[in-house]
Amino acid sequence: MENKKKYILLENLEVYMLARELSSIGWDIYSNFDWQTKKINGDQFIESTDSVGANIAEGYGRFHYLDKIKFYYNARASLMESNNHWIELLDKRIKLDKANYKKFKELAQKLSIKLNNFISTTYKSKAEQ
Repeated sequence: MENKKKYILLENLEVYMLARELSSIGWDIYSNFDWQTKKINGDQFIESTDSVGANIAEGYGRFHYLDKIKFYYNARASLMESNNHWIELLDKRIKLDKANYKKFKELAQKLSIKLNNFISTTYKSKAEQ
């Protein structure tokens, strides 16, 4: 019996859906900033947040597993940048409301776990070939 792997569309990957949801929350946060906050912190915050999903998408489109993983690591680094640096800085400077902060942090935590598992699974899939 032949073992055929089922191809999953990018839009159906849970890790990608979570990244897109994080971008949506990030945009809700960003769109409420004044011009100065957008210029100083906000642009970098939203760029790093959006970069998570973009890197997952680019990696998913690559053929070689090491090439894929390189982009997934970039996604993980962007997630850390937005979640561990920018959102914390914006919170400390009282630039966002607590409800959006909490939603962002909770989703980022869930995404971090899923992304690490996704990287691990990508490594394991190479070993199974």
